[in-house]
Amino acid sequence: MTRYAALLRGINVGGKKRVPMAELRDVLSGLGYTDVTTYLNSGNATFTATGDAAELTLRVEEALAGHFGFPIDTLVVDGPYLRRVIAACPFPADELEGKQLHVTFLSEEPGERFAAVDAAAYAPEDYRLGEKAVYLYAPDGLGVSKLGVELARPRLVKGLRATSRNWNTVKALAEITGA
Repeated sequence: MTRYAALLRGINVGGKKRVPMAELRDVLSGLGYTDVTTYLNSGNATFTATGDAAELTLRVEEALAGHFGFPIDTLVVDGPYLRRVIAACPFPADELEGKQLHVTFLSEEPGERFAAVDAAAYAPEDYRLGEKAVYLYAPDGLGVSKLGVELARPRLVKGLRATSRNWNTVKALAEITGA
């Protein structure tokens, strides 16, 4: 059995795509997953299950769409992956506030998709690619980040599942999953 985190994209924002955390826990428990917990109200859940993360992602998305009546892009990642993301952080995470550092989790390796993005044009903001991840340093936070907007453009993420979390959430999910 492995501990996983399910990262749901674009829920509970502006009153749209409402997903109560109690119902999210019920859906995941209904799939036979155990030790189901949620973190914050923004689409983070952890659970214990057997199976491959990609396979679990599809099962969770199907169950959520069936329960809530709308599709919810989801990524399921395991604790060891979260540990690798934290260990590989190219920015001085211990020196930054959690709101200044973000990770966009991707369903596949970023490849050359982001090569045309000129990080220098957005300084002091910066980004680096990682294992199925994009690290973003946004000193004033994601809400005002121009580089964050550029990195989320459809031409860059088309065909991918992608969802971002601030560094505090990444660390918390790693801890909850036992990483």
